[in-house]
Amino acid sequence: MSKTNRGRFFEDYRLGEVIRHAVPRTVAEGERALYHALYPARHSLYSSDEFAADCGLDGSPIDDLAAFHVVFGKTVPDISLNAVANLGYAAGRFLAPVWPGDTLRAESEVIGLKQNSNGKSGVVYVRTRGLNQTGEAVLEYVRWVMVRKRDAAAPAPETVIPDLPGAVAAEDLVIPAGLDFSDYDFDLAGEPYRWADYAVGEKIDHIDGVTVEEAEHMLATRLWQNTAKVHFDATAREDGRRLIYGGHIISMARALSFNGLANAQMIAALNAGAHANPCFAGDTVRAWSEVLDLAETEAPGVGAIRLRLVATKGSSGDFALKDGAGKYLPDILLDLDYWALMPK
Repeated sequence: MSKTNRGRFFEDYRLGEVIRHAVPRTVAEGERALYHALYPARHSLYSSDEFAADCGLDGSPIDDLAAFHVVFGKTVPDISLNAVANLGYAAGRFLAPVWPGDTLRAESEVIGLKQNSNGKSGVVYVRTRGLNQTGEAVLEYVRWVMVRKRDAAAPAPETVIPDLPGAVAAEDLVIPAGLDFSDYDFDLAGEPYRWADYAVGEKIDHIDGVTVEEAEHMLATRLWQNTAKVHFDATAREDGRRLIYGGHIISMARALSFNGLANAQMIAALNAGAHANPCFAGDTVRAWSEVLDLAETEAPGVGAIRLRLVATKGSSGDFALKDGAGKYLPDILLDLDYWALMPK
């Protein structure tokens, strides 16, 4: 009997199954340094213990997306090792800050299955939770993945597609305990713009671009212990190219959004997301954002802003997204809908 793991195929999943993912990961200050080395991340609450303490926290947490990547990476050997593509995200919430020294693990529940019409693959829907060393949930999200079948003749399961919300309701956002932006220092944060300075429908060109290099995306994917073959093995794709991990593009675009959204400090929810087109080494990533909604919170001085973050390898200033038929333009890499917390 082979002791090696070839990963799960579509017919290996069962509706309602809960998968406890292997290899817990303790995160430390080095995680922050590496994250900031890989991305131009400059949000002050994640850069300075003193700034975070002045905002009511015990210190500077690990970047929200770094925590997301660690949890996501745990799931790859069981969910997407044999994936054709990671198709989308929904219903994501950040439930508690992750601090240096926390140990993260992950578990996923299979909540939907749908075989594709070609009979060679199917879509698996999972709800994943990231847990810390005390068993407290720090984040949760739903994602759906197209996974190859081992045997095209295997019978198709009953189709179950979960009913997912279009967005996390503002009243369901979790505000970290103690967060207080009443005495927020806009000079140290880098921009003067507060929650009330943004309007629904406003679009912001983040201007800056970063060219993705082969070495950095492979370093990042190893850091998150993401073992998906398409990111490392040049023989895994017919074109012989290594696909950039979609989370790398999420973090790159979020970091680029600092220019215009420096005060959108904490990510509170991931409402929806699509990796519209593949990214490869040599592509230059740019980003733009659209304000979708604004909401009050009960935390002192804290407002919630809902944003569409678009990453593109073309121009960011024309705000083009889809063609006349509603299909993403070929230069669009990411379309992400999320809530952030911002000083009022």
